[in-house]
Amino acid sequence: MSQQIAPDLAVNSPALNLYQSPNVPRLAERELSLRVQQILAPQSHGRRKIWEFDGNLHCSIIGTCLTNAELRQVIVKLGLTEAATAGEHDLHASGVMLAGKHHEGAKLLHKTLDRRHRVAINQFARAKSPTEVRALWQAAVQRGEIPGAYWAALTHPATNDTLVREVFSEVHMLSHLVGAANRADIRRLRQLEAENTELQAKVQRQQAQLRDAIVARDATIRELSHALEDSVGQNRHAEAVDSPIQNDAGWTALAADLKGRLTRSESRCQRIEQQFAEARLALKAAKDAYTAAEQRETELRREVEAIEASLAITGTPDDSSGQDPSLDLILLYVGGRPAQIDRLRALAERFGATFLHHDGGIEERGGLLPGLVSRADAVLFPVDCVSHAAMSLVKRLCRQVGKPFVPLRSAGLAPFCAALKNPALSGSKD
Repeated sequence: MSQQIAPDLAVNSPALNLYQSPNVPRLAERELSLRVQQILAPQSHGRRKIWEFDGNLHCSIIGTCLTNAELRQVIVKLGLTEAATAGEHDLHASGVMLAGKHHEGAKLLHKTLDRRHRVAINQFARAKSPTEVRALWQAAVQRGEIPGAYWAALTHPATNDTLVREVFSEVHMLSHLVGAANRADIRRLRQLEAENTELQAKVQRQQAQLRDAIVARDATIRELSHALEDSVGQNRHAEAVDSPIQNDAGWTALAADLKGRLTRSESRCQRIEQQFAEARLALKAAKDAYTAAEQRETELRREVEAIEASLAITGTPDDSSGQDPSLDLILLYVGGRPAQIDRLRALAERFGATFLHHDGGIEERGGLLPGLVSRADAVLFPVDCVSHAAMSLVKRLCRQVGKPFVPLRSAGLAPFCAALKNPALSGSKD
């Protein structure tokens, strides 16, 4: 049979050895013929298809290069209407399963990825060797343009197995870094919630102890009052032979005992009240820390959403610039780290904004700030990397001319990217 399928194969051909091996079940004649044709078929030199990759890569490709909305749209087009309401994990699992099979589903996924990242594919098409592909990939990572560069690098004809492993490893580690940062914030938030619960329980216990102490003190005072009344009544009926000196001594001892017991009760009450005040201060500090953690989590989520949105901007076939035309204004950035300025400028221009910079008076004269503020439509400055004098001057100038200013949490890319999505900037030119 093997000679009829491929008469030009050698006797020791791997395909024939596979067929003749006693440890491998006999294959149908049609399937064996297809395998022999695949062995003899010339290798394609074009871009690789998604179903040609190892299954380990499908998860990272689907999770990095497609949004959940785009993946859901592809699966619904294939007739799986339940995908419209499926959860994100089930949706991702369905996409990974489709990518590994050479059928219409995988073809539609491949076309969607090509259309989604057409700009990056055209940029990588100029590369002729793995070294050039690697250089384009590293440049895209520096700009934060991960999804399109990842798909373009993996499918490039010049990409070899070594480069595939390098690119996959870098994307894999980036996902770990983002996940670790989010997990740390969530862990700290849960810790603060647990501490808040413990403090509330402690305050409730101390309130109960204070109530019991006050009740006990009142009961003691009543008992002492009754005892004093009884003593007074008994002394009235005492024998006349008792000397005034003995009566005075009895009254003095009774008064001293009552005074001592009252002093001890008041001291205990004061200690409990002090503990209660300290517990209330600790509870207030915990609530403040909890509120600060919630605000920080909200800011981080907004910055992550802004970064994801900016990474998703890859342009269309009619717009290869990759810019978001929603920002048509002039931004003035005061302060910051010199090494970050070029990246901030590129990100602002990508959003369609003109970027101006002043270092806050380190090397550039502070007298230039009024002119720059008058030219700008909005002013941004990182509160952790700008002098107090420059920050105060910028706020005063902006209030005088009625222009918005946005303080940034830090001098990194994430707060700047989130600020570009700020509605105050979008309407500042109006």
